[in-house]
Amino acid sequence: MAKTTRPTVLAAEADVLSDQLREKLEEIAKRLRPRASRLESLFLETIRKGKNQLPPLDDRQAAALRAITPCSALRALSEGRTIGDVFEAVEYNGRRLAKMHLPPSAVVDALEQYDRLLAGVLEKLLPQHVGNLRWVREQLLFCVILTLNNAFYQVREAETKTFYDMFRVELESRTLDDLLQRLLGTLAEFSNATRARLYLLDEAASDWSLGASVTRGKLQQRAERGASWRVANSDALRRELSEPRCVIGNETGNCAPDAVWSRRGMTLWSVPLTSGSQTFGVLQFLFDKEFEWLPRERELLAAAAERCWMAIEKARLVEALAAREEQVRQLAEHMLHVEEAERRRISRELHDEAGQSMLCIRLQMEMLESAMPDAMAEQRQKLREVRGMTEDTILEIRRLIAALSPAVLEQLGLGPALRQMVNRFRQVSPAHVRLALHRLGALPKKTEMIAYRLVQECFNNIAKHSNANTVNLSVKTDDGYLKLIVDDNGIGFDIEEALARRDSFGLSGMRERVALLGGSFQVESNPGVSMIQLHDAVEETVGLQTPHRRSARGRGTKIVIALPLPREADLRGAPRHGDSVFASRADAPAPKTQQDRNRRRSS
Repeated sequence: MAKTTRPTVLAAEADVLSDQLREKLEEIAKRLRPRASRLESLFLETIRKGKNQLPPLDDRQAAALRAITPCSALRALSEGRTIGDVFEAVEYNGRRLAKMHLPPSAVVDALEQYDRLLAGVLEKLLPQHVGNLRWVREQLLFCVILTLNNAFYQVREAETKTFYDMFRVELESRTLDDLLQRLLGTLAEFSNATRARLYLLDEAASDWSLGASVTRGKLQQRAERGASWRVANSDALRRELSEPRCVIGNETGNCAPDAVWSRRGMTLWSVPLTSGSQTFGVLQFLFDKEFEWLPRERELLAAAAERCWMAIEKARLVEALAAREEQVRQLAEHMLHVEEAERRRISRELHDEAGQSMLCIRLQMEMLESAMPDAMAEQRQKLREVRGMTEDTILEIRRLIAALSPAVLEQLGLGPALRQMVNRFRQVSPAHVRLALHRLGALPKKTEMIAYRLVQECFNNIAKHSNANTVNLSVKTDDGYLKLIVDDNGIGFDIEEALARRDSFGLSGMRERVALLGGSFQVESNPGVSMIQLHDAVEETVGLQTPHRRSARGRGTKIVIALPLPREADLRGAPRHGDSVFASRADAPAPKTQQDRNRRRSS
């Protein structure tokens, strides 16, 4: 930071100096005042030329060192200022020395060199007080070095805090606008600027736009920033902004995209945002007074600008990726809608064409069978067998229609549809099925359809591959989720192998359906040593490698699915009426025995 908000340690606790030491310092200050200028001239000559093993210093470093010498402290005391004022000035100039890259060891060496010069002068002035003067000099030098140590620490702490805050902003920001605003605010606080702005050059390099703007203590909204300023680019302006610079005085308006804004202050710091040799943005900090730009501040802002640009590029990539993922999600959702629409179309075709035609064929064969004379008993028996095959085909078509587009799901909801599915599964599989169906309430239609298809896929897989004799299905709503648990005691399977197969889309398709609603999908099976969990299907890439662990369960497979529910679920419309007899009979359980089939045929 340009200045610290932490209270000066020795300025706040100046009472550490005893009254006796203060009296001695004030007495020495009065005696030394006529010779102070000569003593400082000798000291400046020494440090500027690098004499006595001291490194050569420039004018700014020499001036800051001069301000922390014991002679400066003694002059301030002789002018009536307090010890606290003296050490506050020492701390301020110590921070300047730290920002000018002067090592602490060089500062201490320079002070010790000055102390030797001071000792020679004092011994000539007060030869009878050499012992007391040595004690006074040592105490004063100790306090000065202690204050300098605190000043150097403040500079390092401010720099560390700035980079930490920038790192935290990168992690916490959810949008590019939020990132730009918070990064600029962090750097404005570090530099202690009154105002700050971040300008970005568009992709065509034709216009500069205002990416973020900060007035200390007040953040501006993005909508105001976006509409408030934009200026055409030029080669001269881009070259002007491609170099870091500190401008003091009336020239501030010539070094900024917005000359009106930059003329509101006395000092302007400009730091380019570059990638390679190209400039794509600029950070500018405005001060109400003349404010010198020290080397360490310039280097930190240059490093911060590089990090800002990397964060901007990363945020843009993340936003672009999120937009692509949203497009993919919308496309997948559209494909599901298309799939369901196609299922309904096929079921209607089967119902209206094939189903009705098969019914007419059955009736015609039944009429032919009744019209045959007794002498054609053999032909009548064969016709009866063909009619039975036709009735079986009608039942199969009804089963296909119900699987393609379950009417009960549309009319009565998820609970009755799952009960019907379980009843049909019991007819085609020897496995014992236990259904735990809790009170579900009103659910969104999309959630109901996806949940139904997920359970349907689970049952299909169990019937084809598991050889299970027990299946448990639990469905409930809890903590804002619709939770489905399908558990069987079958032979199990290797999850990694199943996902790697290109000719099988069962698990992958289920994960995709869960991902559309942003739910979680978990599979556990033996044999197989993997545990795959999709915590947030929206944010994870399908097929991403995830941690695995050996299953602790026995044989069989367990699938746990949680689908998030909106706070206010869409209410389902009233059940539809007027469905045909063919469709309604498709929802009825299939006959288990030949006697049941004959009874149905006769109906």
